[in-house]
Amino acid sequence: MRSPRTPVLLAVVAALLAGCSSGSDPAPAAAGAAGPGPDLRDLDALTIPDLQSMMDDGDLTAVQLTQAYLDRVAEHDDEVGAVLTLNPDALADAQASDDARADGGARSPLEGIPVLLKDNVDTADLPTTAGSRLLLDSEPDDATITARLLDAGAVVIGKANLSEWANFRGADSTSGWSGAGGQTANPYVLDRNPCGSSSGSAAGVAASFAQVAIGTETDGSIVCPSGANGVVGLKPTIGQVSRDGIVPISAEQDTAGPIARHAVDAALLMAVVAGPDEADDATGEVPDGTDTGFADLDLDALQGARVGVWSPAADSGVDADTLAVLTSAVAALEAAGATTVPVELPYQDEIGAGETPALLAEFDRDLTAYLGATDGDVPDDLAGLVAENADDPVELAYFGQELFTEAIAAPDAEQTREGIRDLAQRSVDETLAQGPGDEDDLTAIVALTGTPAWVTRYAALDGVADDFVYSSSTPAAVAGYPSVSVPAGFAGPRGALPVGVSFIGTGWSDADLLDVAADFEDQAQARRAPGFLATVGA
Repeated sequence: MRSPRTPVLLAVVAALLAGCSSGSDPAPAAAGAAGPGPDLRDLDALTIPDLQSMMDDGDLTAVQLTQAYLDRVAEHDDEVGAVLTLNPDALADAQASDDARADGGARSPLEGIPVLLKDNVDTADLPTTAGSRLLLDSEPDDATITARLLDAGAVVIGKANLSEWANFRGADSTSGWSGAGGQTANPYVLDRNPCGSSSGSAAGVAASFAQVAIGTETDGSIVCPSGANGVVGLKPTIGQVSRDGIVPISAEQDTAGPIARHAVDAALLMAVVAGPDEADDATGEVPDGTDTGFADLDLDALQGARVGVWSPAADSGVDADTLAVLTSAVAALEAAGATTVPVELPYQDEIGAGETPALLAEFDRDLTAYLGATDGDVPDDLAGLVAENADDPVELAYFGQELFTEAIAAPDAEQTREGIRDLAQRSVDETLAQGPGDEDDLTAIVALTGTPAWVTRYAALDGVADDFVYSSSTPAAVAGYPSVSVPAGFAGPRGALPVGVSFIGTGWSDADLLDVAADFEDQAQARRAPGFLATVGA
């Protein structure tokens, strides 16, 4: 079920799609530049290096590439609902990229590459709503990562829908639904959920609405939708990527990160957006000697590596077909030259018990600070959001705002935060250190990212919302450590739904994890393009 998009956003989308369907350009500066061009019908398989080679050779322009993605949006986004707002200047921006390439060469590996931004990442020229109708009139400046993408020559093709307020408004929220954008569907099976909260970012990349996307994560919001939509998603170490200009849940766990169909594309996007920023103190904490060569991938990273295998507990509810995906992933790791070791991560009950109380206290603090620094007609604080939601005809139609009201009343949780962060870091680091000598250490831990996508439902209509069974995201999320989800296979009815595995590492090991992810991807060859099936049954 899709909720109507807001009139403001509908007008922008309708104008642009009308131009695409009629063959005219939404951007006069780019008129006539698209031309017939190369055959881009198989966008799914093309990597950023492929595209850069074509553009450098004169066989492709950024305008042609952007038009191809706009055509995909026009063809399929009514079914998927991944794109909340299209950039009406996308073709003009692509033309500017082509001009820059002609004048002095590509400014970065992202020159002319269409990118979707999750709609909690601030953009000065497009709405930034966090999925809420209450932020339709906000007027932020560009986030630091938005500015870096623009400076690199990337084409921001639009803003991606998300689970409203990053799934931190109501206890029974439905992932992928927002008051501003309606419901995002899973492009593999349309009545299935995309997971969240970076729902539109992952579904949009999977459906080839953009080459890459930016997602954000507090706990699972990059890796879960990446796993459910068959794409690669990196949740970086806190401090690798600036959070300036991103609607927060908690500065203790929030981070932005790349989502892509290919590991190399995620690495290239990471290379552009990562780095120090005076507006985010955490980015100044990168230890000396940290490998930030994200784009220099090692496709032999698994040769001789030791990888811990963290399997779901017997009572987790994970079905046999999904467990078989993990088994096949372990076989792929071993075929690539890795030694696998069964592991159990300690302290999970204690970490889980403390996470929500900590996040509630931090949410009130950090969101109020964001709202206070944002221009435009927006509420001043959480109490203002609660009051305006209650008067809105759409916002509370499917689920409530219990987390908002609990956050307002939440007591300070600084000691809880310190305790669970310590336990989460120990849970990863103690597991990676398998013995007294370095020769026993693990390169990474692998686990199922989650289970196949569930049927999308709503608490107010169906009595149940997300049918959430299992996730491995919490240790890395609470520790502030990196994790990357990679497509590993298919399960669910008719074997139609993607399943990912996540590689988890210690703090600041992001570049090493990307190497592992790329090598695994090359060995497993597990991804296939979505088919936009209407349903596959229960």
